[in-house]
Amino acid sequence: NVNRTFLERASKATDRMAAILEDLDQLTKMEVDEVRLDMNDFDIKELVQDVFEELEMKAKKKNMKLRFAKDFDSIFVKADRSKIGQVLTNIIGNSIAYGKEHGETVVRFYSMDDIITIEVSDNGPGIEEQHLPRLFERFYRVEKSRNRNEGGSGLGLAIAKKIIEAHGQTINVRSTPDVGSTFTFSLDKGRR
Repeated sequence: NVNRTFLERASKATDRMAAILEDLDQLTKMEVDEVRLDMNDFDIKELVQDVFEELEMKAKKKNMKLRFAKDFDSIFVKADRSKIGQVLTNIIGNSIAYGKEHGETVVRFYSMDDIITIEVSDNGPGIEEQHLPRLFERFYRVEKSRNRNEGGSGLGLAIAKKIIEAHGQTINVRSTPDVGSTFTFSLDKGRR
């Protein structure tokens, strides 16, 4: 039993290190080379639903709900579907990892002119204002979220920022301690 426990812990640590190295390699490539985008029109609502399904088990472990703010119709954007999927996975995954038990993550869409804005909100512990300017820096982690078992590599938001900037857009966060956090980014509107 002792050996099994030791090996399981070693395996988890190895997986974690491999994930960090993968993220770091990806971020380094993005910083050295221009991010290559495979631009297509696709339904962003459908992509969010795919990410919800992918993260469903992780959310269930904390009794968290992943939902849309309302029943949106299809919303088409012109972007790199795979890379935007990664952005959504990083943001929604963080809201689960750092969110509170029985919390929820809500996704909203806003359409204005040629832009679709995607908003991901949670009712988690929130982030104090002094941390917000550094949140998208590589390896930066908010003090109270340094639990290694819950947190990721500290690179997910830096990668998300690079991807959104490669699309010619910006990503922002606003947060209130004990109320929750909201991440917002925009993409060009696409065609059906």
